[in-house]
Amino acid sequence: MSSCGRSAEIRVRNLQRIVPINAAALEKFAGKALPLCLALHKTKTTDLTSLREISVLIVSDRRIASLHRQFLNESGATDVITFSHGEIFIGAETARRHAREFGNPLTHELRLYVIHGLLHLHGFDDSDRVAARKMEKAQGGILKRAELRLV
Repeated sequence: MSSCGRSAEIRVRNLQRIVPINAAALEKFAGKALPLCLALHKTKTTDLTSLREISVLIVSDRRIASLHRQFLNESGATDVITFSHGEIFIGAETARRHAREFGNPLTHELRLYVIHGLLHLHGFDDSDRVAARKMEKAQGGILKRAELRLV
């Protein structure tokens, strides 16, 4: 568990056995990314600014597909689902598939998903093209700065 920024704690748990994941390393990264996300100016209080605990849960595609259907009425697996009470679910097999598709290491893809979830908690939206581009730009900047803090 990493303490970050205000009083928030961020925990990463690997709840699947299909894709090997280093949850401790991802949690360390998340601990560096959280204050960078919080540093982005928001005019109103967001879930990210008020939460005391954030859980990043790495799950199988079967599990994330079930959540996707149950809560978003969408079929199939997805990469990230974020709940306002501080849970970020990441589909492990989707992350591995996307990493291969985009030519990225799996750790890079997982880090992007953690940041993506944190930004959703901070009020970012990617439901239209303009908002998605803004979110993608913020993600890229946070990824670079957080990786530098790991060294």
